[in-house]
Amino acid sequence: MPVKDFPDKGELVVGTVNKAKGFGAFITLEEYPNKEGFLHIKEVATGWVKNIRNYVREKQRVVCQVIDIDPSKSHIDLSLKRVNDHQRREKIQQWKNEQKAEKLLEMVAKSGNISLKKIHQIGEELKKKYGTLFRAFEEVTTDPEVLTDDGFTGGWIPAFIGIAKENISVPFVNVKGFLKLFTPQKEGIKHIIEALQKVEKNDQDLEVKVKYYSAPLYTISVQADDYKTAEKELKEGADRAIAHISKLGGEGDFIREMK
Repeated sequence: MPVKDFPDKGELVVGTVNKAKGFGAFITLEEYPNKEGFLHIKEVATGWVKNIRNYVREKQRVVCQVIDIDPSKSHIDLSLKRVNDHQRREKIQQWKNEQKAEKLLEMVAKSGNISLKKIHQIGEELKKKYGTLFRAFEEVTTDPEVLTDDGFTGGWIPAFIGIAKENISVPFVNVKGFLKLFTPQKEGIKHIIEALQKVEKNDQDLEVKVKYYSAPLYTISVQADDYKTAEKELKEGADRAIAHISKLGGEGDFIREMK
């Protein structure tokens, strides 16, 4: 149940290699039905690639970055070499979670005697609200009242809560965002370090970490007991860093998700 017909440029996608030969590979996009991307041999790995089949083979599952797209021609260019190991693991886990969530949603339909068409419509609304379907199940596990609090109504809610409690275990939740910092000052590096230190926390039920991503971007990762707390700490941590760097003549920006 994709939210859109085509991926965005820069987006990470999960795909299965359909054909790998000569100068490239054709990859079926798992999250976009009936869509196929092309991986040119020059985007397989850094350096010269003599034989593409030394890197990708038919039926292999891969994570690629979308580097160009032409919806009018249904053409999608992909890159394998621009995806690092951390991004690949994170994207595969996210995809697996969504696969599980889709199956759980069908269980909700069966349990609540709801048509698949109706439950898929509900699923799309949940994605719009919570970002992913899996996260909606996680939210309900930590707070059974969250759906009604967020304005959802209907007889499907008790079934959704029941399926979530039976199948989802959430000891803690993780969210992340990106912080962009820039300063023209001579002591710019020192000022940026100070700003980043304003973000981090390490309490018993909360952990906020900052890591270098790619200049001038830094990743903020928050681990907390629930999403509301995590999102709040994520935004407030970024605000503290931006306020500090701005006070010293620099600039800052918070980016919730990278496309």
